[in-house]
Amino acid sequence: MKIITTIGEMKAAVRVVKDREGTIGFVPTMGCLHEGHLSIVRAARQKTRVTIASIFVNPTQFGPHEDFKAYPRDLDRDAAMLEREGVDFLFHPSPGEMYFEGHRTYVEVHDLQDKLCGRSRPGHFRGVCTVVLKLFEIVRPDVAFFGQKDAQQAIILQRMVRDLDLDVRLEILPIIRESDGLAMSSRNTYLSAVERRAGLVLSRSLREAEVKIGKGERRAETVLAAMREMVGRESLARIDYIEAVDTDRLEPVLEIADGTLMAMAVYIGKIRLIDNLIVRLEK
Repeated sequence: MKIITTIGEMKAAVRVVKDREGTIGFVPTMGCLHEGHLSIVRAARQKTRVTIASIFVNPTQFGPHEDFKAYPRDLDRDAAMLEREGVDFLFHPSPGEMYFEGHRTYVEVHDLQDKLCGRSRPGHFRGVCTVVLKLFEIVRPDVAFFGQKDAQQAIILQRMVRDLDLDVRLEILPIIRESDGLAMSSRNTYLSAVERRAGLVLSRSLREAEVKIGKGERRAETVLAAMREMVGRESLARIDYIEAVDTDRLEPVLEIADGTLMAMAVYIGKIRLIDNLIVRLEK
């Protein structure tokens, strides 16, 4: 695996790969890798000829009081994991390389970016879209792979790709969970043992929603009320949002249908966790 730190070198490597090898699969990450990331890498390796991963903790998607400086970083560990998985190139630019002094251009997906997580993290998705578009321009992937855990991000990026006619296909892969149900996340490393156990309330409430929907409940507010009540019983939990929305405009729905997104963000102590499920009704 070759580690590349400059945009010019990455673009040059991509030109050679495109001529010789064919399809490029791209896995953008912020590092602190876990099995969820690695499952995405494996999918990229299986479906494309060359796999490029990036590790870049993107400053423009963090708010002024968020954890940019504290976000866990361990390049040696992450690079070793990617090399074992057979990644061909790791792109690891510095913030100064990606955002030179005087940077003024940003990308926004209006309306979608202001809902769900966007309400409590203003500017977050502007930062995400900007860095992802820059990475797409640098890496020129045929297919880019993302995880379903960041459901709103996936929906926004799909809209960006459609609206800007980008020549890349997105694949959104299932959430990978710990054996007890907690969705894998780099921020799980912040949790104490007690908070880690409390965090299980997110996946438990989603399972409760599945049970109610499976028994025929279609009123969104009834299902959401049960989820909120369950989360509310956990003393360390504070709800940011628990909503049922469509996956086109992220608008709240009254009736749960096939494809409805049940999405949630909950603070466990000071740590904000997200989780979700997409409803699949048996035909």
